Amino acid sequence: MHAPIKPIVLVPLAATLVAGLAGTASAAAPSDWSAVPSQTLKLHFPGQSSYQWLRSKEHKRAVKKTVQGDSCVSCHEDEEAELGQTMVSGDRLEPHPIEGKQPVIELVVQAAHDSDNLYLRFQWKTRNSFAGTAHPHWRFDGKDWKQIGWPMLHKKVWKEGQPAIYEDRLSMMIDDGSVPMFAEQGCWLTCHDGARDMQDVAGADQVKAHPLLGKTLKKKDVRKYLPASRTDEAVSWDATKTAEEIAAIKAAGGFVDLMHWRGHRSNPVGMADDGYVLEYRLFDDGKKMFSKNWDKAKNQPKYMFDAKKVGFKSKTMDKLRDPAAPPALIVEENAAPFDPNAGWKEGDMIPEYYVTRTGASGSAADNSDATGTWADGMWTVLWTRKLDTGHPQDDKIMKVGGTYTFGFAVHDDNITTRGHHVSWPMSVGIGTEAEITAVTVK
Repeated sequence: MHAPIKPIVLVPLAATLVAGLAGTASAAAPSDWSAVPSQTLKLHFPGQSSYQWLRSKEHKRAVKKTVQGDSCVSCHEDEEAELGQTMVSGDRLEPHPIEGKQPVIELVVQAAHDSDNLYLRFQWKTRNSFAGTAHPHWRFDGKDWKQIGWPMLHKKVWKEGQPAIYEDRLSMMIDDGSVPMFAEQGCWLTCHDGARDMQDVAGADQVKAHPLLGKTLKKKDVRKYLPASRTDEAVSWDATKTAEEIAAIKAAGGFVDLMHWRGHRSNPVGMADDGYVLEYRLFDDGKKMFSKNWDKAKNQPKYMFDAKKVGFKSKTMDKLRDPAAPPALIVEENAAPFDPNAGWKEGDMIPEYYVTRTGASGSAADNSDATGTWADGMWTVLWTRKLDTGHPQDDKIMKVGGTYTFGFAVHDDNITTRGHHVSWPMSVGIGTEAEITAVTVK
């Protein structure tokens, strides 16, 4: 079992807002997690192993089984470390190896439930000796505010030597059996050539010109999607079905939930975002807890830190990861309207995003009780998820006695997109036996 660890990264609003806005959810969570069984999952680095690659001749000796719908573990059970090492080394499917990248991350999962909620506890060790609560910032260059900080896989980092700054994340995908082959192949159904950081990346102009992705959804890149949303055998990014056809698939439940706990953009307000994957990776209806901290009309940030409350109006690079200072701009707690005449100096930095708990609403705000602490090199995340969120149009509605397929991922060490570590799809039983069994809380 895992003994409690002393937190050194706190959630500023958790004590005052979580109980009030999340209802009584946290009151029924296990008071002693040491009494709840734990399971250690091995999450491995997948490189550029896409849906298309798995169905190509390059996926030697397994392509036929993959096409037939066999599970990933039917060929690769207990091979996570070997696969991860092959990828991080650059020997296969990794054009930009990251020095020191871990082949595998061990994720400890515990699960419990009552009649209303699923309670999850996660623990994993970080590669870095600090919590990944920083995210890209705006930096004043003496004249203008420009972005600084990018994920490890961005060419500005591996090619130009710019600083790697990105938040740690934990994510979950959930299906209830409505998505063909998700139980067998999990997140590999959602990852495709043409997407960001994958093979044959689609150009921004191509995406913006696409009738659905660009003209309707207003996107400029390709992200996760499901095969059912495409028309051709290759499941090409641009071969989308019509909006009406996709809406019918969604109404029938043919999507997967996708939720992220984020070290910078959700944890400071005790939440996790709520989205889904079908024709694209989209957020649920309503308003999420984070937004871009940028005023397009004035070409400047919207908010800065409130010096009266925190003692400074901005940060500098040497203070970016100071655990004694708030990592994020929180509208309700430490933010003030941006003042262009506040005596800005070259090197001053303001977070690129701001977060708000009270501004989050609708289905996008369902994950209102997800808090993380970091201590001694380890994140511990406690996550409450309502079994029935009341939003079946966006969420997988769960029930006691049901079994569901989950896929877990961890983004560690200033990374995004495919730079994460992923699990095989896992069955989770709500009070019923499965690969991960959520025990009943009394």
